[in-house]
Amino acid sequence: MLKFNCRNTDSVIIGEENGLDLAQEFDRYGDKIAEIIKSLNQRKDKPEQNLQWMNLGYNEETVWYVKEFASMVERRFDNVLVLGIGGSALGGLAVTEAILKPYWNLLTPEQRNNYPRIFFLDNIDPDSISALLEILDLKKTLVNVITKSGDTVETMSQYMIIKDLMEKELGDDYRKNIVATTDKKMGILRQLADQEGYKIFFVPDDVGGRFSVFSSVGLVPFALVGLDIDKIINGIKDIDLELKSTDIRQNIAAQGALIQYLMDTKKGKKLSVMMPYSNRLKYVSDWYVQLLAESLGKKYNRNGEQVNAGLTPIKAVGATDQHSQMQLFNEGPNDKLITFVRVENFDKELQIPKIFEYTGIGYLGGKTINDLINAEADSTRVSLTDNSRPSITITIDKIDEYNVAQLLYLLEVQTAIAGELYNINTFDQPGVEDSRNYTYALLGRAGYEGSAQNIKEKMASL
Repeated sequence: MLKFNCRNTDSVIIGEENGLDLAQEFDRYGDKIAEIIKSLNQRKDKPEQNLQWMNLGYNEETVWYVKEFASMVERRFDNVLVLGIGGSALGGLAVTEAILKPYWNLLTPEQRNNYPRIFFLDNIDPDSISALLEILDLKKTLVNVITKSGDTVETMSQYMIIKDLMEKELGDDYRKNIVATTDKKMGILRQLADQEGYKIFFVPDDVGGRFSVFSSVGLVPFALVGLDIDKIINGIKDIDLELKSTDIRQNIAAQGALIQYLMDTKKGKKLSVMMPYSNRLKYVSDWYVQLLAESLGKKYNRNGEQVNAGLTPIKAVGATDQHSQMQLFNEGPNDKLITFVRVENFDKELQIPKIFEYTGIGYLGGKTINDLINAEADSTRVSLTDNSRPSITITIDKIDEYNVAQLLYLLEVQTAIAGELYNINTFDQPGVEDSRNYTYALLGRAGYEGSAQNIKEKMASL
């Protein structure tokens, strides 16, 4: 299981001004936390609660269909191209970057065990899209179009471009190169997939994009590049049992959520830094940024009161950001809670040779890069406590399907509990809808004519 160390948020370590009396707070909030955890688990099977993501570790039918499809297309494609944005791409990117061999797309087919390369088009930058399409052989590329709503403008515009190119290059056979992941009942992509005859996977009802990584949204691309999705599912199931505990002292997601909430509301720590000490976990920080920002950043609470709740997430990676952001973290405004992710056992051990022993760097000889990066993680944590800066450390045994799944699921549950503490709707995103509707209006979508005139007038005055 993951190791969770929150001692460096305790007032005994960093002082009363910036720290919490954890024993006292766990006692004070113990009953409330127990009610929240009980309520989340009771509501997860009910419609319109947006908690079906808590059941994804038990969806054996989806796992079977995904594995069957991956087996059917094995060795048929050189590339997998994922079209998606936000939750439709960030989870897939985070997990594949973590678990696949580093520099996966630069390896030979033999080094990849003949699994395809994988690319994510998660933005609509015309230069990036054009450059990627120039180097991909679309005849040997399987395109996974992911949008639950079925009309996400960024994803569907990418799809329209690529579908047109594929049809020109492959004729009617292009349909074999596209797989859609979308809503089961409605949406433009669902309709087009039926008409065109694409293979379809479904995003379960009541699963929002930022909580969808363990649905078919993530499992399809994972299986296509050879990840062991059984290990992913087993990791979720094992930690889910632990996170069902209503005792805050036994539930690390509850501890993390309460500390996060109290550091914000009592100690003014409104910035949340995610800092893994591993390049392979770099995109976990990107995924976490969306999870935290969209889930907790809300104007109103459930009582309709304006609260402007939320933490501002910051992504970092160790040891790189010790040489860029750590100066701010240690000596700038004391308004941050930093979460470190530490890896106990890396896949490789890299020895530092015993050379230059007559110089000031000779002491490094005979040690390993593994020793160095974990020494940097530990020393950074200590230096923060010297400056009364709170931090949490999550340690994973190694980077594999089982452990990465546990890490992401822990952060999902922690965020859900935090949302209950803030008394906000963790699962909507009304602030995103405004700009989305304005985009529809500017591009001439039917039904948005009034909005088009309104936004043009506003733009003229800006």
